[in-house]
Amino acid sequence: MSQEIKPTNDFREKLRELPAFLALLRSVEHALIADLEFEKPVLDLGCGDGYFGSIAFEVPPDVGMDLQAKSVVGARKRKGAYQAVVQASAENLPFDNGCFGSVVSNSVLEHIPDYEKAMQEIARVLRPGSLLVFTVPSKYFRGFLAGSGLLARMGLHSMSRAYQWFFDKISRHYHYHDLAEWQAILEAVGLQIQRHQYYFSKHALQALERWHYLGLPALVSKKITGRWVIVPSDVNLWITEKILKRHYEEQYPELGAYLFIVAKRLS
Repeated sequence: MSQEIKPTNDFREKLRELPAFLALLRSVEHALIADLEFEKPVLDLGCGDGYFGSIAFEVPPDVGMDLQAKSVVGARKRKGAYQAVVQASAENLPFDNGCFGSVVSNSVLEHIPDYEKAMQEIARVLRPGSLLVFTVPSKYFRGFLAGSGLLARMGLHSMSRAYQWFFDKISRHYHYHDLAEWQAILEAVGLQIQRHQYYFSKHALQALERWHYLGLPALVSKKITGRWVIVPSDVNLWITEKILKRHYEEQYPELGAYLFIVAKRLS
């Protein structure tokens, strides 16, 4: 039995619940997986508060898993997100060998320091012939940042590197790889890339970068109220959508700040 993906949601609908930079990113990622079918049972590895799982799948994935207790509580509270939610580490998955028909991991692996161990565990719990679908920032992410680029052009190379470190810190990014590097990482654990796509051009990433800072009030709101957006005014949403929609609708670049990969578990 396969797991179907919901038709891609309207960008403005995502803006009703997420800060603009996240709505932009999740809209593109939703579009990327919209034509895939996931064999059940499905594991959403690094499910966070369950938002992506709840909007992307027509039927809830079987299991959501996250390391953070607060995220697990949020995912359990989110109506219709998962059949079960488990708190666990990706480096030590509490599941039997070959028990999942698919694993999806959306913008998660970059947050795991020991990603090689996590990949071994993902391969272990997948059945032969099953798919791992994941998105990650690519090796080009840092080089596309406007702040570090401006500092480098001014000859302030130490400050440029410091800015990259700062953005890694606030984004909780531990590592970046290009397609060839991911291919080697996956093949080492018995997975083979079936499909890939770079996404987010330099201009799109720089829009995301700017809206990171503009999203600080949303972060405060999230910490105080548990919601990113308190009053999703149609006027505000229309303005934000108008500014960012061209980045959501852009053609996929040859090399992008992010990378989407579909890999198959071999025998």
